[in-house]
Amino acid sequence: MYKGSDARNISSLKLNDEIFNYLGLYRHPTTVALNIRGVYTWESNYPLLMTARQEFRVVRTYSDFELREYQPCVIAEVQVSGQYSSVGSQAFRHLFQYISQGNKASQKIAMTAPVIAAQRTDQKSSDDWYISFVMPAGSTFEQMPHPNDPEVTLRALDTQMCVAISFRGRATQEKSNQLIKELRAAAAKENIALSSEIRICRFDPPFKPGILQYNEIVIPVI
Repeated sequence: MYKGSDARNISSLKLNDEIFNYLGLYRHPTTVALNIRGVYTWESNYPLLMTARQEFRVVRTYSDFELREYQPCVIAEVQVSGQYSSVGSQAFRHLFQYISQGNKASQKIAMTAPVIAAQRTDQKSSDDWYISFVMPAGSTFEQMPHPNDPEVTLRALDTQMCVAISFRGRATQEKSNQLIKELRAAAAKENIALSSEIRICRFDPPFKPGILQYNEIVIPVI
């Protein structure tokens, strides 16, 4: 941020809350500023780039989806209840604090993509959601520092076969539900049996224009 004489004539505006609702994520105190050189600069607690992604290999590519083998990983997750449009923002603060030294080792943990909103087979209510961050590749459950926040749970996932479909735009509940239905129908045509679990995976920061955002629907195979 520019200070002193450089701060003169700087117009600083808070980003509209709608930007942060693109992904349903926590609203960080982000501003966009026009400095004296006429260049827009960002200030945010949210990482501008999430370069590392959850690891998988493509087993087979079908016309409408991919069959993937996801590698073992560790996730940090928060269980929340409510409407899909709001659960992300409820959970994101807890998860972001965990990777920002909010753990027993005061360790910073790299942010990866995607941020996952899942509904699982063992949940008690249709309003229950599990929002998770995937820990960096190579992490093990034993190595990861325990969260300070009791709302955050670490969970180790084994190798898993899943089907996946990608799409651009905002990952709204309406759009996601439509694609979940299409993905299940496409998998059924190929005689691939799927779990009742669903994962809505969002890869981009919340201030990226909605039309450019990249998302995936992932469903485990049984």
